[in-house]
Amino acid sequence: MASDGPVERGFPHLERVRSAVTALYRRLSYDTVQAFSVSVAPVDVAFGDADDLHMGAQRVAREIVRHYRLPDARLIVSFREMRYAAHVELAAGPEYFVELNDRFRTHRRDIGAALAHEVAHVYLHRLGLSFPGVRDNELLTDTVATYLGAGWLLLDAFRQDGVSSQKLGYLTPEEFGYVLAKRSLVFGEDPSVWFTSEQACDAYARGMELARSDGRQPPLSGAGWAGRRRYARERRHAQGQRGVLSVPAPADVPYGFTRGGGGGEALRVSFPCPTCHQRIRVPVRGRVRARCALCRTVLECDT
Repeated sequence: MASDGPVERGFPHLERVRSAVTALYRRLSYDTVQAFSVSVAPVDVAFGDADDLHMGAQRVAREIVRHYRLPDARLIVSFREMRYAAHVELAAGPEYFVELNDRFRTHRRDIGAALAHEVAHVYLHRLGLSFPGVRDNELLTDTVATYLGAGWLLLDAFRQDGVSSQKLGYLTPEEFGYVLAKRSLVFGEDPSVWFTSEQACDAYARGMELARSDGRQPPLSGAGWAGRRRYARERRHAQGQRGVLSVPAPADVPYGFTRGGGGGEALRVSFPCPTCHQRIRVPVRGRVRARCALCRTVLECDT
């Protein structure tokens, strides 16, 4: 897990984050994702300055392992001087060795955040779920940790003042906020009440704004006036085309129109599910109710 360097802001990895959410639903299934409806509780990973360092780290590790439902996994936590915040050795198990940066000896309240990321590596390793490339795989790990209820600790570890800055993980603060917001909209959970960092609250608010906008894109019924007007114009253009049609979505809109061969096949529109981002295809015929086969979200559409 990285922790050094300037803090990147905004949503530069947004498409990879959305792909990670889709991959998570595909690998786990709807029912398994629903089993993570309750996040890691702050009290379960609290670490006081008076607590024994090694015993406390092992206690927090056990709580994170329990949250990820890895009952036979055992984490051995140690501390050493290193460039990165933390590292886990992914072996066959059931024992996994996690090294934490020596600075966590004095920054104990963030040990839970570091372990949330490293245990997510173990979880994904056991699932056999990964992305090609080290960087993309780290983005997947952050996304999974956050969506499954442990990653709010990573966002809360983001703190800045006039002379210093700290951030754990590979997602930007706003991207952590976005994934947390997506989780909040699914499970009705408000993680902002647990934040101790003012910067985390701000990043979560920005993430929630973007997450809500996912549900206001055409052809969803909640789309705004400007989006609906553009959608209607592009629909008319697609309806005027004859024969086989495949109009890919422009870079700035999420939907695209298709029509198969045979002449009589109806025009269809495809768009990403606002919950899991799997693409959904429905006929263009006015108001339509669709259900995502992956995350079971019911969508009201005006096609």
